[in-house]
Amino acid sequence: MDMDIEHDLRQISPGPDGPTRLFESDHHAVYWLGIAEETAFRCNVYLITDHDEGVIIDPGSRIHFSQVRERVARIMAPEKINAMVLCHQDPDVAASMVDWLAVNPQMQVVTSPRSHVLLPHYGIRGYAFHDIEKTPLYTFASGKRLRFITAPFLHSPAAFTTLDETPGFLFSGDIWAAMTTDWRLVVEDFESHSLDMDLFHMDYMASNIAARGFVAKLDSLTINAILSQHGSIIGPRHVPAALDYLRRLRCGTDIAYSALI
Repeated sequence: MDMDIEHDLRQISPGPDGPTRLFESDHHAVYWLGIAEETAFRCNVYLITDHDEGVIIDPGSRIHFSQVRERVARIMAPEKINAMVLCHQDPDVAASMVDWLAVNPQMQVVTSPRSHVLLPHYGIRGYAFHDIEKTPLYTFASGKRLRFITAPFLHSPAAFTTLDETPGFLFSGDIWAAMTTDWRLVVEDFESHSLDMDLFHMDYMASNIAARGFVAKLDSLTINAILSQHGSIIGPRHVPAALDYLRRLRCGTDIAYSALI
């Protein structure tokens, strides 16, 4: 457990209109941008900056684009963002890609081949595609890196996660997502939070074997926090419990076809 990160995350109180800095060291920073809409299915958008480079993680729907762009503009010029990471093709993750490419047509779209074939249906073609399966790293000019870890069938066949190696933050997309109206930025009580994760995972995630297979890929990696697209951030003290949650999870086909197991 990284005690400094644990302490820093627990001290953060997000402002009502964002953005909120989660980490900063040696010209490398991570921000929670979020959205202002108060729903149980709250979406989290994140921005990583490294010197004058920027990468936006799961930029979200077109409904909230203007809000997210305004929050980015408080940190850096939106047209200077170099890349956007789309962990899968769902509209709450990816639909605003068309708006971001209008801001900067040179922005890289970092995603999987299976998502890449579907993204043109949002109405844009010919963008710069970074294939995470061919190139599983994104390297900033400083040498700091993002690492992409595939997570098939959690829930999309195209799903993957993004590890910012500098703070050890895992941007997990829909994995470890939670649904609640009693939202807070950082998890305090993991046992209670796991019930909120159940509301999402039991219906959306494919199976226990998919969950366990993904967790096995994380064994050699340093993960100090988990930042999902829905719900709250899981800090260092709860990361082991979060990994164990997936190992034990019964979901999807485990439930739908339980009579066959």
